[in-house]
Amino acid sequence: MRLYRGFDGLALGGSSDVAASHRLQENCAVLIELSDDQKAIAENVRRTCEDFGDDYWSACDTDKRFPEEFHRAMADNGWLGITMPEELGGANLGVTEAAIMMHEVSASAGGYSAASALHLNLFGPHSVVVHGTDEQKKRMLLPLIEGRDKACFGVTEPDAGLDTTSIKTFAKKVDGGYSVTGRKIWTSSGQVANKILLLTRTTPKEECKKPTDGMTLFYTDLDKTQVEVRRIPKMGRNAVDSNATFIDDYFVPEEDRIGEEGQGFKYILHSLNPERILVGIEAVGLGRGALARASQYARERKVFGKFIGENQGIQHPLAENWTYLESAYWMIMRAAYLYDAGLPCGAEANAGKFLGGRAAFDACTRAVMTHGGMGYSTEYQVERLFRESILLRIAPITEQLILSHIAERVLDLPKSY
Repeated sequence: MRLYRGFDGLALGGSSDVAASHRLQENCAVLIELSDDQKAIAENVRRTCEDFGDDYWSACDTDKRFPEEFHRAMADNGWLGITMPEELGGANLGVTEAAIMMHEVSASAGGYSAASALHLNLFGPHSVVVHGTDEQKKRMLLPLIEGRDKACFGVTEPDAGLDTTSIKTFAKKVDGGYSVTGRKIWTSSGQVANKILLLTRTTPKEECKKPTDGMTLFYTDLDKTQVEVRRIPKMGRNAVDSNATFIDDYFVPEEDRIGEEGQGFKYILHSLNPERILVGIEAVGLGRGALARASQYARERKVFGKFIGENQGIQHPLAENWTYLESAYWMIMRAAYLYDAGLPCGAEANAGKFLGGRAAFDACTRAVMTHGGMGYSTEYQVERLFRESILLRIAPITEQLILSHIAERVLDLPKSY
């Protein structure tokens, strides 16, 4: 990639050390052009996605059916292992390349449903990549890369929400492993997943020196004969299910524990910035896909003897959507570069997710409005994209918590929650 190096007047930090963030400014790097290899990734992913058009995704959405054929095609073309170790058949590329891939996926006809069918593969198992044993990496990652396994993310709980340290799912030590009891919510793809990345407590919060202590991470089988996975009816992204998950005295073998007991929260943090980056770039792709549809309709739709795209009342809002999507894209790509370079990127990753979510929602809303009455129909697809876009403003982290993070970590304001 080609880079511009220099001072840009913005704090880089995602750590609590604001001064350290400012010291990094003189070495900051801003991605300004994709390399030929990165452009090839985008082109090849786009080509795979083009095999799955509007009719396919409308059917998956209407039937609430996981896009098995799309998932299989992406696995067969090697994309599910883009960030995975090379010795396991992965490409061992960075979050930057994963972001380029996922932008193309969500900009395709599949929108955020297509992205959601894949993205846990990219950030979810990162704790295994970093902290798993060689045996665990081979056993857990290889089937994900090959598309034989599907995994879901068991972290969020109904009474804890974004306050992850307050989860109550408890793993009690027993002979040969742990007995787990608790409840998870918004477990995406739980209906089709056969594996779960599960965050638990092994020490009650009140007995820990720090609230982040005493949490343990597992990657284990999701046996639906013993674990109830109940689908949650929802507004959009219906091709990928969301669930309430009920766990009662469920045995998890010790060899499925990732890293040390009690260190699970620290391990899960390795996934958070990549998650923000990927969700943000997926939002941008979704918005760009909607904008492309709106622009095409504006070029073709004639009212009162002229194309509606000739009217500035149509042109200017669409042009404004483009500017915000473009700005969000490069903030996210900057965050991805910083992450891959081992530099603090929490502020950029969170800001990118914030900007991407807002820009996508606005672009999808404008796409519906540009289509007028036909935007409310399913024929032109923009209503489906609109329904998906609102999710990106509230998950996996809310706009308010992002702003609180930036206020505290970048602007050095007092903690507000």
